[in-house]
Amino acid sequence: MKIIFSEKCLEYNMPGHPESPERVMYSHKYLKEKGYTFVEPSPCLEEDALSAHSNGLVEKVKKGDFSDFDTPALPDIYDHALLAAGAAIEAMEIAAGGESVFSLMRPPGHHATKNNLGGFCYFNNMAISVKKTLRTRNRAAIIDIDCHHGNGTEDIFLSDSRVLFISLHQSPLYPGTGLTSRENCLNYPLKPNTDVDSYLGVLEEALEKVRDHEPDIIGVSAGFDTYKNDPITNLMLDFGAYHKIGELFKELSRPLFTILEGGYDKDIPLCIESYLEGIDG
Repeated sequence: MKIIFSEKCLEYNMPGHPESPERVMYSHKYLKEKGYTFVEPSPCLEEDALSAHSNGLVEKVKKGDFSDFDTPALPDIYDHALLAAGAAIEAMEIAAGGESVFSLMRPPGHHATKNNLGGFCYFNNMAISVKKTLRTRNRAAIIDIDCHHGNGTEDIFLSDSRVLFISLHQSPLYPGTGLTSRENCLNYPLKPNTDVDSYLGVLEEALEKVRDHEPDIIGVSAGFDTYKNDPITNLMLDFGAYHKIGELFKELSRPLFTILEGGYDKDIPLCIESYLEGIDG
């Protein structure tokens, strides 16, 4: 298992914001002590960002010409967003070469739509990486297991039959979307306090749709805010659940890469480790 990480992603911060450098810093330290191999990413090109986003959004992020309380215009955020997206592209390419890989980078991306940022997300890392892989591959699947609906990813790929988008998410919860499935975007809203067995049952049902799609590559938007102690959500997954999720993904027997989305509890390093062990076990 290779882990993509750069200490540069720790250089931006807004005090009191849940999407903090510490969540990734502690995970990096923990996984390094466990002996994982790390890869330094490079930023994506602006043209890569433009494959998923409008010129208007890219220019806003570049100039810091926006105001969003959750997604602040912090110094050099454009460069940080390009680096996170570049890490996602590198993860995709490593997976395409047959290796297991996880991108441990920030900012996250799945709430960034074609035209708008939001929800801690500036550019959609997953969408940018999948847009790039579709230049040489016929079909892809995206599995979003963040506790919040991946509204940005759905917005970008809706009606693109090459891409199957699957999202399991708590509802009601920000951003309030993903209540029903639409075309190639299959949504599985889950009630607050959904337990492990119920969650895994829905996931196994969703993965049958992934198998039917026969993707050439699978991208996982992994939010660990489904953890039972997460401070801003209400699902009930535990370490064993993440291990089982990793096992289920391994059983798909397809090139698969994972990128970090949410997850705000101090136990996120252990959640990530359990997931990685499930994939690599």
